[in-house]
Amino acid sequence: MRSLTADLCLNGQILLQQIRTLGEIGVDEANGGRTRIALTDTEKAGRDQLVEWMKALALDVRVDRIGNIFATLRSATDQGDQAPLMIGSHIDSVTNAGALDGCYGVLAGLAVVRAYRDAGVLPARSITIAAFTNEEGVRYQPDMMGSLVHAGGMDVGQALDTLGTDGSRLGDELERIGYAGDMEPGSIIPLEYLELHIEQGPILEAEGVLIGVVENLQGISWQQVVVQGNANHAGTTPTRLRHDAGYVACAVVNELRQIAMDSAGATLATVGCMSFEPNVINVIARKATFTVDLRDPDESRLVAAEQRLAQFLSRACEEEGVRFSTEQLVRFEPVTFNAELADEIQAAAERLGYSHKRMTSGAGHDAQMIARIAPSAMIFVPSRGGISHNPREHTDDDQLLNGADVLLDVVMRRLDTGR
Repeated sequence: MRSLTADLCLNGQILLQQIRTLGEIGVDEANGGRTRIALTDTEKAGRDQLVEWMKALALDVRVDRIGNIFATLRSATDQGDQAPLMIGSHIDSVTNAGALDGCYGVLAGLAVVRAYRDAGVLPARSITIAAFTNEEGVRYQPDMMGSLVHAGGMDVGQALDTLGTDGSRLGDELERIGYAGDMEPGSIIPLEYLELHIEQGPILEAEGVLIGVVENLQGISWQQVVVQGNANHAGTTPTRLRHDAGYVACAVVNELRQIAMDSAGATLATVGCMSFEPNVINVIARKATFTVDLRDPDESRLVAAEQRLAQFLSRACEEEGVRFSTEQLVRFEPVTFNAELADEIQAAAERLGYSHKRMTSGAGHDAQMIARIAPSAMIFVPSRGGISHNPREHTDDDQLLNGADVLLDVVMRRLDTGR
């Protein structure tokens, strides 16, 4: 056990073992990755395992209508109406994922609660561990759906009616796997929210820093663009007479890279999906469908990038004689986390002798949704090679325990203030 005070100790071995055990659920033996897409049978198995661990700690476990799981260690004075300190993340994954994304934060929260149980003491304020539904957004969009609904940013009925990429209705799948709870989303409003996560980027490792103090989180704009042109023979149609949807799509990709370069690295632009029709080598594409992912920690720059994209797309389509349409899939403004909590995380890292760095999160997290309703902050630990959403996702065990140390220290300090 890793002793932080005379009374509370973090049982690091149990934390690491639970990370490994959960990581075996949905694993593909051939490549070592695991797939626990939201509300599938494998994710149900992960949920069942998590709830079993929560109940083993004699926590009050509740599930809301969108399937978010909450497990609470109540203080001696909590009669069910006390705003808890909440620790959370998610356990669903992308396809062929690593074992740490999301799961680490939920299980580290259980490790904090276990420290109180092992010491035989109750916290000064209730602690709730949250596992939010469909953070990854692989099967159902938008991503971070469970925390978004919890924070009031999406109607629960709309979320339940969401159709997945496989044609399934989200609410029906919740019922099928047994996680359609009866608690109204947002019933548990935390006093404060903390999320511990792997960085999923290369900065901490590259700079030899152990703890990331996350100050803010990038805004995200996802769009789907459809360009409609005319199919024609690749060998007999002169370039000047073409209405080539594929050409316009590729020109947009080039312009997006230029938008990113012109921002001096602040704006990120990605085309992650693209398809052509009829998708034949010797036929000019009559249709191109592609996605655009724009990110920036500054809202004004993000808006400027969206506007520049729209203007370029309009101009390029007019010049090529094609039509286009766009659909906004996701739009989240940048988030600035609570300064007091960030200072507390930095102070905890300093008390424990861990190097630290103030930083921006490049990925979306449940914390950005909960920040709408409660002071929130995040703790990062290094990711080897910056790799995530990949079987090679890795953080050394001692670094995982460092992050859990900081989380426990922050929780103890926040609760010791009598808040």
